[in-house]
Amino acid sequence: MVMKVYSPEFKTDVVALYPSDPSHTIGGIGRDLGISRETLRNRVRAERARRSESGMTNS
Repeated sequence: MVMKVYSPEFKTDVVALYPSDPSHTIGGIGRDLGISRETLRNRVRAERARRSESGMTNS
């Protein structure tokens, strides 16, 4: 399997999609954008951890 390389902008935008609408699911976003659900889930978790460590909130 070939590993895909995504730009930092793409990664940021994809992670921002998940909390932007309560009807979005990680699986649905992954399917729509052609990325693994697990890849997206890991990125969302990493972003949440980063925000927690820096004292940022989702608002």
